[in-house]
Amino acid sequence: MVKELLSEIKEYKTAAVLTPLFMLLEVAMEMIMPGYMASIIDDGIGNGDMRRIMIDGAFMLIVALVGLFAGIAGGKYGAIGSAGLAKNLRSAMFRKIQTYSFKNIDKFSSSSLITRLTTDVTNIQNAFQMILRMGMRAPASLIVALIMAFSISPKLSMIYLTALIFLVIIMIILLPIVKKVFTAVFEKYDELNNSVQENVSAIRVVKAYVREEYETEKFKTASANIYKMFVKAEKIMVVAMPIMMGTIYTVILLLSWFGAIDVVNGELSVGKLTQLMTYCMSIMISLMMVAVLFVMITMSTASAERIVEVLDEVPDITNPESPVMEVADGSIDFDHVNFGYHKTAEDFVLSDIDIHIKSGETIGIIGGTGSAKTSLVNLISRLYDVSEGSVRVGGRDVREYDIKKLRDEVSVVLQKNVLFSGTIYENLRWGDPDASDEECRRACALACADEFIEKLPDGYETMITQGGTNVSGGQRQRLCIARALLKKPKILILDDSTSAVDTTTDANIRRAFRQEIPGTTKLIIAQRISSVQDADRIIVMEDGRVDGFDTHENLLRDNAIYREVYESQTGEGNGDFDEADGPDESSKGGER
Repeated sequence: MVKELLSEIKEYKTAAVLTPLFMLLEVAMEMIMPGYMASIIDDGIGNGDMRRIMIDGAFMLIVALVGLFAGIAGGKYGAIGSAGLAKNLRSAMFRKIQTYSFKNIDKFSSSSLITRLTTDVTNIQNAFQMILRMGMRAPASLIVALIMAFSISPKLSMIYLTALIFLVIIMIILLPIVKKVFTAVFEKYDELNNSVQENVSAIRVVKAYVREEYETEKFKTASANIYKMFVKAEKIMVVAMPIMMGTIYTVILLLSWFGAIDVVNGELSVGKLTQLMTYCMSIMISLMMVAVLFVMITMSTASAERIVEVLDEVPDITNPESPVMEVADGSIDFDHVNFGYHKTAEDFVLSDIDIHIKSGETIGIIGGTGSAKTSLVNLISRLYDVSEGSVRVGGRDVREYDIKKLRDEVSVVLQKNVLFSGTIYENLRWGDPDASDEECRRACALACADEFIEKLPDGYETMITQGGTNVSGGQRQRLCIARALLKKPKILILDDSTSAVDTTTDANIRRAFRQEIPGTTKLIIAQRISSVQDADRIIVMEDGRVDGFDTHENLLRDNAIYREVYESQTGEGNGDFDEADGPDESSKGGER
């Protein structure tokens, strides 16, 4: 785990190496200083030698300046190294997340991924900086001070050693308990981020239903849970601090008492006792630094494990060894396909799908909520892989294609498609980064989006807010259709993507498709039969199975579900697939 994280230091390796070296230089200067102080006391003040005082004082000044420089340089390079590691870790995690299939993403909640990219990486950054600086400085200072103390008085130095062993035992007992608490804290962070993300993204619904107080209480609960866990961890650490300070004071008292006796008996000079007291403080301060370092490492261990989980996650969908780089045409074949979202699921979401679509055909797909219409089309661009059987595009199994090439030839427009912050032009060019202004306008004309864009004050340069919240649902859908058309795909999938537009605009969009992109295979998922009745053929989905696949006229004559829904939408009834007579339409696996 440590090796994997440190592999991301990359171009900041020099800074990471220089930091502990400067810390060692600082420690060396600190260890030299007490010797000059003892010399001033014993040889300078004791003998009334002003020259000795001036010389030793000058050397102390030089040592102090070198130590100051080393401390500043260590701090600077430590910050560069740790911030660089954090930057590279975030980049590595983000790149890895982009390779995930939907199944991989389903394993981690979005709020958990955000916590790992932010809070967890920040914990690693802080811990790494502490390790670079204190991880070298504190142990070195402690060991050197202990050696110097033993060289002056082995008998008095045993006081240090006894205190050191006692405090190490205390830390060994407490740190595993603290680690367990901090591991639980980060799980609570996931809950807090999930609450914030859900509230902000659905703020209009919250306000529409006047649920601000409820959401506030939910946030308070999540925040309070984190507070309680941190307090629990701090209580454990608070126990350690009085023990540590009490030990330090005890060492100082014992050292002062036995040291004074040795001075009176002539076994130790005043300067040497002062030097021992200085080393005492160095040892105890270093031990406190080591304790803090261990706490930081304990906190970061939980974060490191969560980061490595993201980095080690194996993408569920990957390229074959020699991928096919060319999609011949837009033909689609489902050969006895079974599909489930989980390997352990008892029932398939899609069962025995065996349909064949010619390139350039317009195919309608209808069915009740949970009939797995979206699951069906998700297999075409290999957002998921089939459990059994195969899906072929252009005569080749989709698992044989280069994933990027395959998805470049399949454009999908969702009912709740997303627009991003930027101008309309910038959003459209998600479909083709090199598209000209004229090509963008042409795509918008096909999607019937040009009529409202031209009425905007800034036209195609109008800024879209995050998520497209400053345009209506119908306008957002038309922009997303135009964006998909710019890809010039061999297959175009409209997943209930005209549900927010009026029937006239819906008809105009479909007519434009027939006239302008006749060679593109078009799959139109819809609830309204009027949106698909002029398709070449229509798939009727029911409970994850194909109940019918034929023309509008033939289905009207031979398919009971289709006929009943058609009659309810054109005559009496509510036109809802889920209310049609016949088998229950609820999904076994849930439509995705």
